[in-house]
Amino acid sequence: MLKKLFAPLAILVVLSLIFTACAPAATPTPTQESGPKKLKVFGAFATPIEEPWDGVIHQALLKAKDAGKIEYNYTENIGYSGDMERVLREVAEQQKPDLIMGDAFGNEEAVRRVAADFPQIAFAFGSGFGPTEPNVAVFDNWIHEPAYLLGMLAGGLTKSNKIGVVGGYPVPEVNRIVNAFIQGAKFVNPDAQVMVTFINSWFDPAQAKEAALAQIDGGADVLFAERFGVIEAAAEKGLWTFGNMSDQNSLAPDLVVSSAVWNMDPTVEYLIKQVEAGTFTAQDLKDFSMMGKGGASLAPFHGTESKLPADLVAKVNARMIEIKKGVFRVDIDEAAPQAVN
Repeated sequence: MLKKLFAPLAILVVLSLIFTACAPAATPTPTQESGPKKLKVFGAFATPIEEPWDGVIHQALLKAKDAGKIEYNYTENIGYSGDMERVLREVAEQQKPDLIMGDAFGNEEAVRRVAADFPQIAFAFGSGFGPTEPNVAVFDNWIHEPAYLLGMLAGGLTKSNKIGVVGGYPVPEVNRIVNAFIQGAKFVNPDAQVMVTFINSWFDPAQAKEAALAQIDGGADVLFAERFGVIEAAAEKGLWTFGNMSDQNSLAPDLVVSSAVWNMDPTVEYLIKQVEAGTFTAQDLKDFSMMGKGGASLAPFHGTESKLPADLVAKVNARMIEIKKGVFRVDIDEAAPQAVN
């Protein structure tokens, strides 16, 4: 009798085991971990990201996002009227990112006040000041080295011995780029005069263009566009010109010889690793924006190289190798350049 009762039960147990083994795996619920958590990064930019300085940071963060390394959101054109502190507080409280990046400078106090209230969040901002413990790291565009190389090119290309430079503000971060450019021009052409105009704005393309046109009227036949808008003036007049921050050849392919390129990828990669590992510290990230670590470079000549003197190109390439090897140092001069040197 017991055998008759247990036989059907045994069959049911076996069938149950078979069905269980063949059943599809359960779909993870939203509360279940389906993979490593991505770092949450927020970008806070005072200017439109069209402005090259902020654009370089933004592009590096987009690249990390597209590679699947981070989640990334941003706000641009925040300005300098106190809105930066409001935006940062809202983001810190509501979005709770792991890392906030952007440009400080005119918003230095706002950034540091918010960072002090949210020590669990890493802050990494472009800044003219030093890091602040425990959670504010700083960086800057140390592209004076490629700017020197652009100066060499400008000094060798000018026919009038007059070169124009239009900059934003005469602050150390801009001054060292302009002064390095002048050093390079003087090295190749001691007779070169460099006219420098500051528009006292970080982003005013119309004003920058107007300043460049005034320099052209004054005899300048080569222009360095430290600010956005200058290349448009050079294109209208058919003059050699140089870009800044990013490769700006596309703005005037036949006339933009090269650009002093700032590459934020090394800085962003380092920060991601630091925050993910829980080892983020307040530090100056300067080295990651230098040519030695790939944070600065001279943009390709693109289609202009065949039109350049071969000996000038060779001289520039030789000096570039010396800079990368550390056997030539471009002086860091952050004093305001004279109007004409």
